[in-house]
Amino acid sequence: MGTRERVEAAVRFGVAELIPDRLRAGGWTVSVDGVSQSYVDLDDPTHLKMPYTDWIAQAIDRHWPPGAVSALFVGGGGFALPRYLAATRPGSEQLVFELDGKLVELVREHLGLDEVPGLEVQVQDGRAGVEGALDDSADLVVLDAFQGGDVVTGLATVEFFTEVSRVLRPGGLFAANLWDAAELGFALRAIAAACEVFPHVLVFAHPRVLARRQSGNVVVVASTRRLPAAELAEWAVSASERVYCLTPERLADVCGTAAPLTEADPLLDPVPPVRGWWSGSRLA
Repeated sequence: MGTRERVEAAVRFGVAELIPDRLRAGGWTVSVDGVSQSYVDLDDPTHLKMPYTDWIAQAIDRHWPPGAVSALFVGGGGFALPRYLAATRPGSEQLVFELDGKLVELVREHLGLDEVPGLEVQVQDGRAGVEGALDDSADLVVLDAFQGGDVVTGLATVEFFTEVSRVLRPGGLFAANLWDAAELGFALRAIAAACEVFPHVLVFAHPRVLARRQSGNVVVVASTRRLPAAELAEWAVSASERVYCLTPERLADVCGTAAPLTEADPLLDPVPPVRGWWSGSRLA
């Protein structure tokens, strides 16, 4: 972990880079083929630079009272949210399914992965990992899976979300980080799929994304018990990175609706690769 120089290595889904933050001594960006996968701060795991990670963290903090939780993650990257959870909720047990074993080893070697308490990482497909998990075995499930810059749309279906619901304990929280082009053809279908499975759903996104003016992150949080919608909406209005937190009904007023994404009715057109502010090109 000693070096503060950029590290580059071939991994399963491209060429990974660990890029030091010149403004924060413990800060690193984890990038694959020029697309930033994670930002981690080894000195302060509660510093969440990527806005979508902060959105999810805010939902976790308001959904659960202080204390340890049991968490399952699909997708690891630099493991920013598991680090956050370990720091803010000591004693939490966390299991991460990450398909790119070479990326895991790179992060383990240079970014102190083994120093995160309560964290277990399994190199395997996230869907298979969730399907193999026991009923009512997790308080929290987080979906944040990409293959380099490619969006994994097969993990945003009614069928997969039903598996997530099975794994969650009653009242547990599910959070999914999605990415979509300005048309929102994928995100709206994924949100509809979440609404088919969970009675309580909220959506976070930047205003320009909701206005279909740019591509970007869309975070869905869902539960079988009521979400702290008013608190999260109030926080979103005051957040330094302007974001909206909307109910599905309010989202429909703004963006319309779409048919739920299912295995029988999949997305026919691929989502354009992740670009924009997330880019962290090794050529820059």
